[in-house]
Amino acid sequence: MDHLSGLDAIFLHLEAPEVPMHVGSLMVLNLPEGHDDNFVEVVKRHIQERQHLAPLLTRKLVKMPFDLSDPAWVPDEHIDWDYHVRAITLPKPGSNTQLQALTARLHSSLLDRSRPLWELAVIDGLRSGQVAIYIKVHHSGMDGQAGVALGAALFDATPQGRKIPKPLPRPASQGDGVGIAELAASGLKHTAQQYVKLVKMLPDMARAAKSVLVPPLDADGKRDWSLPKNLQLLSPRTPLNTTITNQRAFAARTVPLAEMKYVAKAFGVTVNDVVMAATAGALRRYLKDLNALPDKSLTAGVPVSLREAGDGSANNQVSAVVIPLSTDEADPVQRLHKIREASILSKGFMGRIKAVIPTDLPVLAAPWVISGLAAMTARAGLYDRLPPFSNVAISNVPGLQQQLYCAGAEVVCNYPVSIAFHGMALNVTVTSYNGRMDYGLIACRRTLPQIHELADFLLDEHRQLLAAAQALNEGAGPAVTRQSQTETRPSEARSDAAATAPRRRPPSKKAANGAASPVSTASVPRSRRSARPKAGKAAAVPAGASAAEAPSAEAAAAA
Repeated sequence: MDHLSGLDAIFLHLEAPEVPMHVGSLMVLNLPEGHDDNFVEVVKRHIQERQHLAPLLTRKLVKMPFDLSDPAWVPDEHIDWDYHVRAITLPKPGSNTQLQALTARLHSSLLDRSRPLWELAVIDGLRSGQVAIYIKVHHSGMDGQAGVALGAALFDATPQGRKIPKPLPRPASQGDGVGIAELAASGLKHTAQQYVKLVKMLPDMARAAKSVLVPPLDADGKRDWSLPKNLQLLSPRTPLNTTITNQRAFAARTVPLAEMKYVAKAFGVTVNDVVMAATAGALRRYLKDLNALPDKSLTAGVPVSLREAGDGSANNQVSAVVIPLSTDEADPVQRLHKIREASILSKGFMGRIKAVIPTDLPVLAAPWVISGLAAMTARAGLYDRLPPFSNVAISNVPGLQQQLYCAGAEVVCNYPVSIAFHGMALNVTVTSYNGRMDYGLIACRRTLPQIHELADFLLDEHRQLLAAAQALNEGAGPAVTRQSQTETRPSEARSDAAATAPRRRPPSKKAANGAASPVSTASVPRSRRSARPKAGKAAAVPAGASAAEAPSAEAAAAA
């Protein structure tokens, strides 16, 4: 048995029908030329041949007696592959909007805890002729970095694949046949080990707490007890910070990675800062249009990995910091610099304490204690009254910068689908892949029904930062963006995006074959393209449409 750590188990205990705690991915693939097999069966065989490379595919949970301890993983020798890998056909016309709506619906349902905690759907019927794969895995089994490791095990660098070593022989699993006495003894032993580990960490935790709470001596031998200027103890309430339902809305957008790096280099920030600045600008515009923009800056809950380099274990080693998004600043460039300052402060703080953050805290009867407290908090409506921990979750997961293939099919894009939670109805996650930055926005549909509008705002904010970076590099001096002068309403933003879209190029070979990206990408006016960085395949010819639908020829060039 492999017991869950305290942090892994929390994702199980906090789960409820309204807040599924799994993470997922939506990928669109180009089938091999001349492919005429049933692709869902091809994918099923592909995964079966590699199941031993990713243990989370073949293990399930077993509960401890009376829920006195966290559950454990055991191998499942009776996997129903037809259940875990299934086929779905989109109704005509098979549009991008339909694909994203289907993803939201699939992501809203709980995983069956009596089986391995993952499901995969092969989706055909897309009018582009491509296929899509949606996969979801429970967060108790992996975090973002472990997800990248799982992808590396399941995908190949060539269409022909690679030789997979045969699995080592292993003893038959006892599975549900494990006796109550054995389970109880194992649970007690694991809990004791957790307490021993915690006691050993206490001195280091005390030293870390002192380094944080007690400021160092300055040159005059005095301590500065004032709070950091960027510290924001409480987040303002917004319409996004409320109790949510199990209904989900999903939007996917793409920005060329080369453009993100260009903006980051121009302003001396990181790509992650650019992601947060574009998201902050989009939220500012969205809430301002609703007359719900707080005077105080919104904040983002940003995951911070505690994983050591080279550690690919499929568990959670993650904490979080809260970073102000400077939504009280109208100018996008100034907002970007303020976010950078806040990020440096927050990450410096996390760097001092991350080594002593416990990820395996013991809690007696944790399954029913934590689950009960979470349910009581939601039913009492406290998420509608208390100040939110943060206003939005923003995560940037580095991915592989090479072309990948799944079962011989070319993976065009990889959109993350994460978790919305009570009090934080919107999650914005971005994954880099093969020269692209693929955004996935997931939210409670009742709380944020206009998620595609917000996603279009995000693209427009990226365009403005890119234009400002180009103006700076061209020697135009400090750029004054349109957003900083007058902020547009949603209808104006859509028309502006259409006006700045590049004219359509002749279709590429892929376009002629019907290939299409599932969503639109960001772009800039043609007059400024000469100042853009050299980009890879994904950034070479970005499409200009800002709506969920993208013309197939432009989308194919963007893919």
